[in-house]
Amino acid sequence: MGVSWGLFLAAFAAATLLPAQSELALGALLAAGHKPVWLLVSMATLGNTLGSAVNWLLGRTCLHFADRAWFPIRPAQLERAAGWYHRYGRWSLLLSWAPVIGDPLTLAAGMLRERFVFFILVVSAAKLVRYLVVAAAALCWS
Repeated sequence: MGVSWGLFLAAFAAATLLPAQSELALGALLAAGHKPVWLLVSMATLGNTLGSAVNWLLGRTCLHFADRAWFPIRPAQLERAAGWYHRYGRWSLLLSWAPVIGDPLTLAAGMLRERFVFFILVVSAAKLVRYLVVAAAALCWS
């Protein structure tokens, strides 16, 4: 598997609830001299955006199971997430790149029925900017 596909998979995993660090992978590849930069940034952005789309889809479908005892999100937690999302609005998805809050935000967007077209445009833009910053930093320090 090529370097760019490996980065795609790392970025995809990092956007889901799995523990992964795609920024470190991108930075390491660039520091090691892998090129072209635009391809690596594109693959990281695409993988991470698609991972967030999986979160959105999970959020969209998981509420069908909210009344089950095994469902991991309690009603109070769901209300708190909905309140936060409604308070800060759909533009809070610009923070989908951020550690800790980014993945739950994308899940909440699905649960709260955010339109997919808006979701994918905002999330992909946020993730692209993040990877451009990471790439610029890695290239400056290598």
